[in-house]
Amino acid sequence: MNVIDAIRDHLAVLQPARLEITDDSARHAGHAGAAGGGGHFNMTIVSPLFAGRPTISRHRMVYDALGAMMKHEIHAMSINAKTPDEP
Repeated sequence: MNVIDAIRDHLAVLQPARLEITDDSARHAGHAGAAGGGGHFNMTIVSPLFAGRPTISRHRMVYDALGAMMKHEIHAMSINAKTPDEP
């Protein structure tokens, strides 16, 4: 299983209505995180579970769902977390 598929599996607990993940690791070649094996990713995740929660709480939910991946497979993650009602 590749890293993006593993990210998708971990984030299933957040019941995403939409989940877009891009791997930008190649743009960070030579960066310390790249040397350590961790990738750089951008994500848009739309979930009804984010309703009524501030941005920092939404990001914590994503990080909690990813768990140990944040220490190994993922060096950096840019997160755009929205509810289905947000544009």
